[in-house]
Amino acid sequence: MQPEFWHDRWDRNQIGFHLSQVNPYLQRLWPALGVEEGGRVLVPLCGKSLDMSWLAANGHEVLGVELTQTAVEQFFSEQQVEPQVRQQGAFKVYEAGPVKILCGDVFALTEADVASCVGLYDRAATIAFPPEMRAAYARHLSRILPPGCRGLLITLDYDQSQMNGPPFSVPDAEVQSLLSHAWALEVLEQPDVLDQEWKFLKSGVTRLVERVYRLSKIA
Repeated sequence: MQPEFWHDRWDRNQIGFHLSQVNPYLQRLWPALGVEEGGRVLVPLCGKSLDMSWLAANGHEVLGVELTQTAVEQFFSEQQVEPQVRQQGAFKVYEAGPVKILCGDVFALTEADVASCVGLYDRAATIAFPPEMRAAYARHLSRILPPGCRGLLITLDYDQSQMNGPPFSVPDAEVQSLLSHAWALEVLEQPDVLDQEWKFLKSGVTRLVERVYRLSKIA
């Protein structure tokens, strides 16, 4: 999947993946993770997610990573704050208060960029990548994030033959294969949400499980 795909989606405002409210799993499950108050949380492929504002309001520093400049600019505009902007290595950095967003390729992140991250929140990244890129993404995050990092991963699980991604289906067996060597994983919730997702229903999908994992980096 090329960067132009995502740039085009944002340019055309085809952003059905963007939620107009804070994710309910985040609100309900994050407090019990024990992520250090004031600690920095990495939010890969963050778009203009309101989840970043929620994390910031609940005492965290936020480090978002987003490929598309339009999304980054819309986030700060809609939050009615003026970010400071600078170039830092491979990234154009936008920062205001506790929220910093690195505009660029998530694969360009280094250990130094995320050394202070004690949390990870992945609602949109893993399910955005096709299989080969998904495996590379999982290896990359597992390599650069420090041990002890905790967080939430939210995936979708459906019959991929019934609808093309993104968002892609990432069944539990694949999550275990991708992450269990470096992360302790626990499934917290796994409801079938098909009746809430008209796009999937319209495409003929017959089952749509939203699976939420607690993550803890062990190596």
